[in-house]
Amino acid sequence: MKFRYKASCRKNNLRHIRDFVSTSLSNWQMSETDVYNLVTAIDEVCANLIIHGNDCNTKQIFEVYISKKEKDLIRVDIVDPSCIFDINGYKMPDLNDLIKKRSKGGMGLMLVKRLIDKIELESDDFGNRCVLYKKLSLS
Repeated sequence: MKFRYKASCRKNNLRHIRDFVSTSLSNWQMSETDVYNLVTAIDEVCANLIIHGNDCNTKQIFEVYISKKEKDLIRVDIVDPSCIFDINGYKMPDLNDLIKKRSKGGMGLMLVKRLIDKIELESDDFGNRCVLYKKLSLS
């Protein structure tokens, strides 16, 4: 089973994306913590794509695909035709520096890397793809 959502790079679409992710994940048995972690990580990646990657250009369209690869593994593909940001090469800022500077940004990707088990970046004829893998905590 695979779920697909297509959106323009408009900030108010983030709410719809979160709803799509929650609804899609409800088709599989998983903990509330895993659902929350996936919704949060996907929201952050999409927010960065909309705001920083595409400058909120509403003509730019991207897609989110969610699939279950194994009974305990979720795969999320975020496909965007614009330039790709290398989240794996991102150097995380020092948390103490962010607190001292009272910075409102800079922690989102740090959060994504903590919530997601594996991140891959791919490019193909359809655009650039950020692939997130989350291993579920089965009871």
